[in-house]
Amino acid sequence: MKTVIITGSTKGIGYGLAKEFLNQGCQVTICGRNETTLEQAYQSLSQQFSRENILGITCDVSKFEDVQNLWNQTINRFKKVDIFINNAGLNLPRFTVWEQTPERINEIINTNLTGTIYGVKVAISEMKKQGFGAVYLMEGSGSDGMKVKYLTLYGTTKYAIRFLKESLVDEVKNTNIIVGSISPGIVVTDLLKGEYDDSKEQQKLWQKAKKVFNILADHVETVTPYLVDKILENKQNGARIAWLTIPKVINKVICSPFNKRNLFD
Repeated sequence: MKTVIITGSTKGIGYGLAKEFLNQGCQVTICGRNETTLEQAYQSLSQQFSRENILGITCDVSKFEDVQNLWNQTINRFKKVDIFINNAGLNLPRFTVWEQTPERINEIINTNLTGTIYGVKVAISEMKKQGFGAVYLMEGSGSDGMKVKYLTLYGTTKYAIRFLKESLVDEVKNTNIIVGSISPGIVVTDLLKGEYDDSKEQQKLWQKAKKVFNILADHVETVTPYLVDKILENKQNGARIAWLTIPKVINKVICSPFNKRNLFD
């Protein structure tokens, strides 16, 4: 039985991963900043799976002590951690960098980048003590260097995540720890839909983006079984576990005139 910690797992892709790991017989620690949302996620999972295999911890990944506590509480309960997934991430409303507030800028960098570095520091340090483990970083728009208008800050953090992953892969060589990345593709979550506000300009962008999303995006429950299977199978340091590969993109585009989808209504 594998023990898995997933940061930012009270909703969206993180919650979907937690649900699927539990479905595969794993022990899972979920976490989030908001106690109410955490409790709701915990109760929802508890109705479907044994409470013995679920632990919920309040954790703000931008605070190192919270991430260390997340690990400690998991060890206290499950005695080991096999997989640590740095999933917690935020996006911002689709505006230029200079239109974002300093508070928003700090929040996204502290969560997406600093929070991931804290997760890496805690997980790898502790896994070296226990002698084994796998750490995964979550990719996103910008990881491959592709620019998307109004996603500059988010893309900057994700581009840095890829550099971090590639460097860590070298640093953990000759240890019993592996580092990899997860690329879920375009997934229909609150994070995706919440980037657009109610202004006329933003709604125009949303209508245009929706056309692309309806071709390329997928629901969480479509993506997570594949990702979890690959994570549990993987023993390779440096692995990139990707859902939306180039062949899948080509197939979706070719089939789109015959496969009309509306993922948002």
